[in-house]
Amino acid sequence: QLVFSSSTTVYGWPKEVLCTEEFPLSATNPYSRTKLVIEDICHDLQCSDPDWKIILLRYFNAVDTHSSGYIGDDPLGVPNNLMPYVQQVAVGRRPTLTVYGTDYNTKDGTGVCAEVCITD
Repeated sequence: QLVFSSSTTVYGWPKEVLCTEEFPLSATNPYSRTKLVIEDICHDLQCSDPDWKIILLRYFNAVDTHSSGYIGDDPLGVPNNLMPYVQQVAVGRRPTLTVYGTDYNTKDGTGVCAEVCITD
């Protein structure tokens, strides 16, 4: 059995904001290309040997820090997801955090987060 941690970057820059699994796949950078290549390998493996049970999980905004401190969220340059911005504001590297979106179908109008721990 195999669970592959992929990414929603495999969808490239879709024209619609709400992605579905049926969206066309399009690598836009080396990171998304590696995810697509490994997804293809997983597909080929499962087709060639049905005993393999494989699931691909495509995450948005992957965030976590390993308890060892060797894996974390402190990117060089401009962050491409939310958590590094939150952390940079918390330690004073950025003055403010701007939150976008007030019209989601939630109690307070903000987006919903789902979490998966890297040590699970």
